[in-house]
Amino acid sequence: MSTMKEVLKKKIDEHRPRTAKLVKEFGDVKLGDVTIAQAIGGARGVKCLVTDISYLDPMEGIRFRGLTIPETFAALPKVPGSEYPYVEGFWYLLFTGDVPTMAQTLEIVEDWKQRSCVPQYVIDVLRAMPRDSHPMAMFSAAIVAMQRDSVFASNYTAGKFNKMTCWEDMLEDCTNLMAKLAPIAAYIYRMKYKGDTHIAADPNLDMGGNFAHMIGQSEEYKDVARMYFILHSDHESGNVSAHTTHLVASALSDIYYSYSAGINGLAGPLHGLANQEVLGWTQNFMEKLGGKLPTEEELKKALWDTLNSGQVIPGYGHAVLRKTDPRYESQRQFCLDTPGLKDYPLFKLVSMIYKVTPPILEEQGKAKNPWPNVDAQSGVIQWYYGLTEYDFYTVLFGVGRALGCLANVTWDRALGYSIERPKSVTTAMLETAAGIKK
Repeated sequence: MSTMKEVLKKKIDEHRPRTAKLVKEFGDVKLGDVTIAQAIGGARGVKCLVTDISYLDPMEGIRFRGLTIPETFAALPKVPGSEYPYVEGFWYLLFTGDVPTMAQTLEIVEDWKQRSCVPQYVIDVLRAMPRDSHPMAMFSAAIVAMQRDSVFASNYTAGKFNKMTCWEDMLEDCTNLMAKLAPIAAYIYRMKYKGDTHIAADPNLDMGGNFAHMIGQSEEYKDVARMYFILHSDHESGNVSAHTTHLVASALSDIYYSYSAGINGLAGPLHGLANQEVLGWTQNFMEKLGGKLPTEEELKKALWDTLNSGQVIPGYGHAVLRKTDPRYESQRQFCLDTPGLKDYPLFKLVSMIYKVTPPILEEQGKAKNPWPNVDAQSGVIQWYYGLTEYDFYTVLFGVGRALGCLANVTWDRALGYSIERPKSVTTAMLETAAGIKK
């Protein structure tokens, strides 16, 4: 160990109790309008971001432009032969707040098709990366590589920046990017997992349907893609991927820099990686139970054993929600409406956990929200349809999350929001505010 590392370790060991004491004993002490606990704890609950794209109500769940998830699915134009709407129509809703007509939706469908061709240089970048690179690293690299084509960056460099009209350049960039994200994701999937064999886009399909087609999935999976992209599109501005995209864009960075940064945040185990971790936990849980469905009593005992060992039940709890996540309910309903899925043993186990877990967590008394979140369900659906590559799940999330992030930053640019620059304080200042030190 180097001298510097030894000194640093000693200082870290000395500092940790100071922070722990501040949170535990003085967390409610005010620093202006926020508390010490909020300053140390990731600004949790601090109302300092503005978005009209979506709102997360603790008891209602997410609303997209004022519409609940069931209202959103009911209102938007449906793909012919499907119960699910066009992702392209949802994009129109997020940007404008209006439910589009079928004609307005199909305009976007055709516009995205015209913009969807992935540049050869992006393919070259992906193919130059080691094949064992994480697909999210590939996805992020592909996005930032396209920065050379940014309309906003080009016009800014040419001295054509106008704060009243620069949102138009942002919209152009966002539309170009959104149209290419699903084809890029499909290319990464086929290159990494399917022997580097690729499937050309079908000009007759919408974005969600084409993604399913290009990764070689079934007809049924087209609706999975449409549902999944819409459900994962936005969750207010405070989550890591949305906030990071906003933060980077607030410096007048173009969308390629901004959303690549958002994707890097989404890749974290505490954010977008959670769905694969929940699925892995559920599968391991089933293996420990002998590969068969347990009785409710056996399941209760196993869950209590999990909690008593100091572990958590993944997929349960949420920072804001205080009810079952409506995104979970939408995916659960899809499973119940799909004959093969509703009898799938892994889904049956998820359903049993849903029935048994909330009362156990309420009895334990530690969880603020004992109900399942979106991650408790989503991985099971992917696995059922044969998309068994865990590390690709977050790429799916990233395609959907772009819908909300790109709508948000376009509006940020249109309204001239300032560069984000909160003020930091030192630990000593916190201790002074808490009365520990003078």
